[in-house]
Amino acid sequence: MARIGLVLGAGGLTGQAFHAGVLAAVQEHTGWDPRSATVVVGTSAGSGMGAYLRIGLSVADLMARITGRPLSDEGEALVARAGESGDWTVATGPRRGPQMPHANLLRRLATGPHRVRPEALLGVSVPPGRVDTETWAAALRQLTGPAWPSATLWICTVRVDDARRVVLGRGDAPLTDVATAVAASSAIPGYFTPVEIEGRRYLDGGAHSSTNADVLRREALDLVIVSSPMSSARGAPFTGIGHAARRHFRRRLGQEVRALARAGLRVVVFQPSGEDQAVMGANTMDQDRMARVAEQAHATTLRRLADGRLDQLTAPATGP
Repeated sequence: MARIGLVLGAGGLTGQAFHAGVLAAVQEHTGWDPRSATVVVGTSAGSGMGAYLRIGLSVADLMARITGRPLSDEGEALVARAGESGDWTVATGPRRGPQMPHANLLRRLATGPHRVRPEALLGVSVPPGRVDTETWAAALRQLTGPAWPSATLWICTVRVDDARRVVLGRGDAPLTDVATAVAASSAIPGYFTPVEIEGRRYLDGGAHSSTNADVLRREALDLVIVSSPMSSARGAPFTGIGHAARRHFRRRLGQEVRALARAGLRVVVFQPSGEDQAVMGANTMDQDRMARVAEQAHATTLRRLADGRLDQLTAPATGP
């Protein structure tokens, strides 16, 4: 059986919908079930999708949940375990100013400033967010439980005190439960309050990279599939403020894909087309767009798969 790595990038609610559409098309076209991935890497929105896959929620049920269609009996039973999510739009914490750099971060900047990513530095420097992730993480925890999945799930975060990427679920990371890890990976700087794990604070893994695909460079895999909602497909126009961000995320992803290729890994990347981006809009937290985004991404991905790149799940490396 092929060893497949699945990378699910950041992107808010519309990013989750994009993932669902891409994965549904991949399974429909190839017969490969994303739940069987050898390793799943999730960042921010992708961490939640990865958690759903690892507890056994099928891609068909993920699509059904997003598009408002009936779930399977198995899917209904799984989702029924989740608690009622609180209002994650209401600030509950005190207002704070910009944070003084921690001694750990100052040491990194003094000894190797080129190793500190500017976007990560910005993420840990902005005033902490005032919305507690526990408003929704508590509901997710009832679904995911206290134990980490036996199948490999890596959730990417950024540690506040030194701006380093930390991959929760990997052997060198602090121990926590999946819902707390998803909350940390999704703690958008300046909006959500950083999440404390073993006495240190963590925030959105997207502050390091929207995809973090390069964490797989030392893994023995036959193929890496990347779903990247925040970048842009080849040939899609780059215009406006939102597209400037997409250009940056595409460039970061390109660096990661090249690192994987140098390690001998085959990679296939799915990024939003111009049509996908038009449906997604500029607000990644627009819940009203989720059904349309999932359906649009599904249609776009099926068209892309017509070139045969995943027919045997061992296609040659394909960069962004």
